Amino acid sequence: MRRPPTFVELRRGKQGDGYRVVTITLFCLDGAMEKLRPCIAEFIGTFFLVLTVGCTVIPGAAGVIAPLAIGAVLMAMVYATGHISGAHLNPAVTLAVFVRGRCKAKDVIPYWVAQLVAGLAAAFVAVYLVGKNGTPMKITNASLVFVAEFLFTFALAFVVLNSATSKDTANNSFYGLAIGMTVMVGAFSVGSISGGAFNPAVAVGLVMMKLVHFANVWIHIVAELAGGLAAGLIFKVLNPTDK
Repeated sequence: MRRPPTFVELRRGKQGDGYRVVTITLFCLDGAMEKLRPCIAEFIGTFFLVLTVGCTVIPGAAGVIAPLAIGAVLMAMVYATGHISGAHLNPAVTLAVFVRGRCKAKDVIPYWVAQLVAGLAAAFVAVYLVGKNGTPMKITNASLVFVAEFLFTFALAFVVLNSATSKDTANNSFYGLAIGMTVMVGAFSVGSISGGAFNPAVAVGLVMMKLVHFANVWIHIVAELAGGLAAGLIFKVLNPTDK
């Protein structure tokens, strides 16, 4: 029988001609850690993405600072976690990758949980660091917000699928840059219309940081998941042989 990995072995006293070995098995990392690794990576990457959003948007960073910082940190975290979890860092992207066929059904919920918990944790840390909550944006036209979030979440997920999961672009070194720049462009383009979340984990964080009213967050979440779903379906249509 295979011996489980151990952390502590105590050698105590003589017993006959040898030593009696008392082995304390704290816990087995086989399997358990392997399952946790992707979720931990998703948590870390999503955490720093939402933290950067909060630390730049709450104080009202001037000019182009917020979109550039958010795009840059997403690019960095994609490169940092891509080899571990695929660097979804976004429930809508996870949905797109699942529809596309590169994420197992059993992994979808754990990824979502890790991403959403990271968004909540990062929101609390951002408020603590900045020292105040944000000012909620006023949404007067829900359809505009929905369309903006849908379009650029679709764009983000579409870029992820084609640059990071396609067999035709396998092993490239530009996927992180492409993904980060898509979010930056979206933030510049429609940030003033919808807040530029493009990510349910970011949307939840925005609520906790008081940057979006709780009553309005459903618009973001539904639009973003719809965008991810559409991107996954379109990818399959355009790449029928890429399974």
